[in-house]
Amino acid sequence: MDDGARIPQRRRLVTELPGPRSRELEHRRGRAVAQGVSSVLPVYVAEASGAILVDVDGNSLVDLGSGIAVVGVGHTAPRVVERASSQVARLTHSCFMVNPYEAYVAVCEELNELTPGSHEKRSALFNSGAEAVENAVKIARHATGRHAVVAFDHAYHGRTNLAMALTAKNMPYKDGFGPFASSIYRAPMSYPFRDPAGMTGDEAAARAIAVVESQVGARNLACVVVEPIQGEGGFVVPASGFLPALAAWCAEHGVLLVADEIQTGFARTGDWFACDDEGVVPDLVTTAKGIAGGLPLAGVTGRAEIMDAVHAGGIGGTYGGNPVACEAALGALTTMRELDLPAAARRVGAIVAGRLAALRSSSPSVGDARGRGAMQAIELVRPGTTEPDAAAARSVANRCHRDGVVVLTCGTYGNVVRLLPPLVIEESLLADALDVLVTAVGALDG
Repeated sequence: MDDGARIPQRRRLVTELPGPRSRELEHRRGRAVAQGVSSVLPVYVAEASGAILVDVDGNSLVDLGSGIAVVGVGHTAPRVVERASSQVARLTHSCFMVNPYEAYVAVCEELNELTPGSHEKRSALFNSGAEAVENAVKIARHATGRHAVVAFDHAYHGRTNLAMALTAKNMPYKDGFGPFASSIYRAPMSYPFRDPAGMTGDEAAARAIAVVESQVGARNLACVVVEPIQGEGGFVVPASGFLPALAAWCAEHGVLLVADEIQTGFARTGDWFACDDEGVVPDLVTTAKGIAGGLPLAGVTGRAEIMDAVHAGGIGGTYGGNPVACEAALGALTTMRELDLPAAARRVGAIVAGRLAALRSSSPSVGDARGRGAMQAIELVRPGTTEPDAAAARSVANRCHRDGVVVLTCGTYGNVVRLLPPLVIEESLLADALDVLVTAVGALDG
């Protein structure tokens, strides 16, 4: 795929990882950076292009994490760089709430057009996914006059106070940081690998709805917040029918459905948004990560009557919709269209899913392989059981990192290895990186 990569797209190691310069920087970091900010791999990046990261020691690593699903268009995508660079020279900030500018409006127009549904929409821009989620809940509560919010087991929605309350996993996200925002309730998610055998999406939805009706009551519920495919929770793909049944119940009871598409959006799963797969049309959609090719930007998009229910000045923020980030987003969206990145994600997904399915068949340590598009994962277990094996996931990730392939772990139990390659990754480079992963998994089985 011609994505304009300016660095050779091949894995190349010239030192051990981390190399001497990275180790030097890690020493400096220990004296300057708070320990609560951790890194998956202490290899310090100097530049990047396409799907390759080049570290300060000259090593070229294959990035199968995309900065956690951020650079779907590839690192330093040409149109992102061009538009952002040009904007930096013209205007870096005025605050849209003081003096507005066209790029903010243009990004909102794009979000209104691309997100699921043909109804009239409005958008507002923010800085991060957590901000988007917090504001979606604020908007839902204001528009409905209700207070309660439902999230799901295994959910991840961010690190701010309300987002932590919505997030299911305690460590490292919530431990010691309470108390959290009130009126947050949790329902069981459809998790096919760990649900009772044969449970359908409709049955999983009925199970969740029964919990909501008994513990919350529809008349008290402002919104249900759900990731169409859970990210940090383990790349959990709900059974077919779960999301449509949930959406139908919400519509029947005047409850707003908030789709957290922060990790799944912008072509990652093979559609523009993961909700498109089953034709689910949420009332509100939160976006971030892949929207701006690496610059911080987030959005909430929703039905016009819901978004416009909030009084003037009720939502916003000093940096929200920064002009440089907005121009980067317009460049990223142009790239997605020109390179047909939804189709690219489907091609990547077919390759990766095939290799992971083979791993599941051959390795007793791989309990499940799952995903959609360029969002794929394996869940590692103790052989012969479904017992999570977080140590195995760490071992696989560490071996991949040692050999110059960046992968990420996730999951409620820490036992999932997830793959989020840039959608522009060359097939030969992807195959090489997958060979490294297969070898790392094989080492588990002796």
